Amino acid sequence: TGDGYQAKKSKILTKSEIDRFLSSADDKEFLMIKVRLLLLLACRTDELVNLTVDDIEDVGSSLIVKIPNTKTKIPRIFVVTDVGNMLELFRKYLSLRPPHVKHKRLFLYYKAGKCSSQPVGKNTMGKIPSVVASYLKLPDVACYTGHCLRRSSATLLADAGVDITTIKRHAGWKSTTVAEVVSRTPLKIRPKLLIRF
Repeated sequence: TGDGYQAKKSKILTKSEIDRFLSSADDKEFLMIKVRLLLLLACRTDELVNLTVDDIEDVGSSLIVKIPNTKTKIPRIFVVTDVGNMLELFRKYLSLRPPHVKHKRLFLYYKAGKCSSQPVGKNTMGKIPSVVASYLKLPDVACYTGHCLRRSSATLLADAGVDITTIKRHAGWKSTTVAEVVSRTPLKIRPKLLIRF
């Protein structure tokens, strides 16, 4: 019964689309979403929902992000460098965290320039790409699913010439085939490069 079936892949956001959203969207409405885009890591929705303030270390010119609880049980570490003073968005969002919050989850509901104490859930996190696509007036908004940013991250790395081993390690994939399928183009074995996220 599955003859001829082709799975639908989530659309991806390009670097220019992400940059356009980060520079033009109003912080008062979209700050939490901007922080999610700033942390353009190839993370699963569960991993991001469970990310805590203790998992991110601000070292001034960059952020060191630790993902301790992964699907593959192998912790991952990312470095997010400050490009165009974007880390100020992260610091601004963190400064809005209410002092009475009893949990340490990073992503809190954000509305009208304020954070509540309620953490963002998996469904809300999964809708972020479609919110961005809607704001940018991209076609087929519903095709920007929760998997969009994971695919976008892997594709941007592949387009930059990053080797397959680094992309697999970045996303926590064991299979080369999965890495090729998630990226929009087949990956080639390329020389290793120093990667800064």
